[in-house]
Formats: sequence, structure tokens, C-alpha cells
Amino acid sequence: MERVNPADVPKRKLNSGEEIPCVGMGTFGSDRFSPEQVSAAVSGAIRCGYRLFDCAACYGNEDQIGEVFKTAFDEGVAERRELFIMTKVWNDMHDRVTESCEKSIADLQCEYIDMFFIHWPFPNYHAPGCDGDARNPDSRPFSVSEFVDTYQRCEALYKKGLIRNIGISNMTIPKLEAVLPLLKVKPAACEMELHPCFQQQELFDYLVDHDIQPIGFRPIGSPTRPERDMMPEDVADIQLPQMRSIAAAHSIHPAVVALKWAVQRGQIPIPFSVKEAEYVSNLKCTMEDPLTEEEMETIAGLEKNNRLVKGQVFLWEGAKDWHDLWDEDGFIVK
Repeated sequence: MERVNPADVPKRKLNSGEEIPCVGMGTFGSDRFSPEQVSAAVSGAIRCGYRLFDCAACYGNEDQIGEVFKTAFDEGVAERRELFIMTKVWNDMHDRVTESCEKSIADLQCEYIDMFFIHWPFPNYHAPGCDGDARNPDSRPFSVSEFVDTYQRCEALYKKGLIRNIGISNMTIPKLEAVLPLLKVKPAACEMELHPCFQQQELFDYLVDHDIQPIGFRPIGSPTRPERDMMPEDVADIQLPQMRSIAAAHSIHPAVVALKWAVQRGQIPIPFSVKEAEYVSNLKCTMEDPLTEEEMETIAGLEKNNRLVKGQVFLWEGAKDWHDLWDEDGFIVK
């Protein structure tokens, strides 16, 4: 296996003062890979030099990944302090945040969590693997007070040292404007969908201005995402001629172009692959042969507002469609 020295991977500094690698390994198997396949990929990723891992309770694989972490610690592949482990509280645990966190720590066998995210900003629950037409009658619109209550539970964990940073995810500017003044511990990062055809520039700039690190999921456009998230109007980022042209100029795959763009732009991408050659390449590309300013400008022009993770399974009674989840008119939709 080709190995990258983790010390050579560029870092970003969070508002907490902690450093975080500029690229990580996702662990969401897109409903296509078993927990065993995902954990095997994590095992290979640690050995090739990855030190940032993005986990979540609802992915259903944290206990298998925890075995991988323990083995890596026991064998001296990495020390706990060298890993930056992220996980999330799922929607049905917003009133049981401590329980969720302690279970993830136990499953991941990691003593503490480096970044603990509120996975979605509302407690609207759907069963794992449900189809896009599924709706939970208990779903409801975003509530500032409910979100702040959940966040304050995270702040309590932060004070206890169980988590080192608090993260938010799938947020919008109107929601952030409503809650940020009410939080005692500033969020260190916001996980959001980011790829060349969905750059979320306004939200990206807002986060940077508020010293909150953007972390991008679906960084190459996620061609293997669950079928429930696929729509006829979706665009395949890495098949665009501009992406192919830039890839040819660098003798790399268009997916690697998307990751180089992400890192150079300033977000932290968290790609996932079970293939060793791919995840090694995903890590190495952050340290060599950067894109030119002209190429970065070309990709900046590929914005198509093509949101792939629409979240329609979280809609509440009375909501029109998935657009209501994202406050596109500048206000929180009730």
C-alpha cells in the first residue's frame, strides 16, 4: 500500500484553535456498501495516512469502525490524539444527546469525539433506507428553541470534555442568523453539500465570515448516492466537459479535480471510496499539482444550483416540497 505521511497533509485551524486535516474519509456507504466494506476501507485509509474520519450514528457502522480504530491504536498505526474523529447526533436523539454521544464513543472506542455535529437541524426522523416518498406524521418545521435546546446539550458535553468541538450541519443562513446569537460555544464547523455544480457560495461566504469551517459532503457529486436522492434534472459534475478537460490537463480523474478544487477553495471534502487506489489518490491530491487560477475560475463557473441531497423525507405536513427545508427565499419556512 502506498503511504502518505500524515504530517504532510495540509491542515486548517478551527476557531477552537485545533487543527484539522484538509481532507477526510467519509463513512456513509450510500446504501450500497456493507458495514464490513466501509470499515475495511477505513482500516486501509488509516494505514495510508488519513487522520480525519467523518462518522454518524445513523450510518449503522460505528461499532465496526470502532474495531478498526482499536486495532490501529493497539498496533501502533496511529495514536488516538492523531485522529480527528467526527460523528453526529441523529434526528430521533435530539432530546437524548448525551446518550447518543456516549454510545458513539463506546462504539467507536475513541474516548472522546473531536467534532460532534447536530446531523439535521430538526428532530424529523425517518427510518434508515426509506424511499423518497416516505413521510413521518410527527415531522415539524424548524424551531429555534428546540434547536438551541439540542445545541445546549452539546455544550454540556463540550464542558465535560466528551467532545472537543461542536458542529452544525444542513443549515441555512436564516437559521444561522436566528440561533448563533443564542449559543455560548461557537460552532467550529458546518457540514454541508458542496461540489462544483452546487457551490452554495452565499452560505460558504457567511460561514467563512463567521469563522465557521465549511466541511463538504458529496464532494464529487456522489454518482453512487441512494436512488431516493436521484432526480431527472440532476447534473453529473465529473462528466461535464470542463471537468474532463481539466482532468486531462493534469492526467487525473475528474473526481480528483473536484477534490483539488474543494481543498483550494477552502472547504474540507470528505469523499468515500472502498477502493484503495481511489482513497489513496484522494489523499495524495491535496499535496501535489494544484489547479491553476484559470482552472479554479472555470470550475467557479460550473454552478448549477444542483442540490442532490434534497431532504424530502424530513418534510412536515403543510410543507409544499423539499425547497421549504432550505429557506431559499431568505426566511425560515414554517
